[in-house]
Amino acid sequence: MDSHDVRRQWADRTGEYSPAYYAHYGPDETSESVREILRDRVGRDAAVLELGCSSGRHLSHLFDDGFSDLSGVELNAKAFDVMADHYPDLWETGTFHADPIEDVVGDFDDDAFDAVYSVETLQHVHPDAEWVFAEIARVTGDVLVTAEIEDDAADAERVERDEDPDVNFVRDEFPLYYRDWGEVFGSLGFEQIERRDVNRDTVRAFRAR
Repeated sequence: MDSHDVRRQWADRTGEYSPAYYAHYGPDETSESVREILRDRVGRDAAVLELGCSSGRHLSHLFDDGFSDLSGVELNAKAFDVMADHYPDLWETGTFHADPIEDVVGDFDDDAFDAVYSVETLQHVHPDAEWVFAEIARVTGDVLVTAEIEDDAADAERVERDEDPDVNFVRDEFPLYYRDWGEVFGSLGFEQIERRDVNRDTVRAFRAR
């Protein structure tokens, strides 16, 4: 499986882990952690980008709290139909890109966003597309937040498929690549300023040096 296969799986996803699935459950504890960090670190006037925004449950939590300059990238085009139904005000005011992160982020200017965040999205980036992390760092002007699964023991539903300790397959379908995001973005000029453990996610906040 290469990066194209991974993206194709998510682009066509229905049922569990689909945009409709996440809209049904709505914002959660991770949404609240992201909101608290961004409100405290950059404020409600910040230009914010979510990578892998799906149908917008995390962005809607920010929108309801007064954030107004919101953007999202999502490769499953059906997500935006779901967003229009569940979060119509967000859909009307936000800026959205229906493409893979790898196809979009290079078009943004340096420091285009005050804050960039992802929730259980970067963990699915295939190793042959890791170059995108440098692009994410480039477009982040101030604060970067990662909310990803970092510990395989925390992923109770994982299914081991091979002997590589850094990858497991969720539901025997989707590869989850375990990375130390402190190392990844520390090497790209960011310093970690906060860490929280929320359910199975490790939420890290970084500030550009």
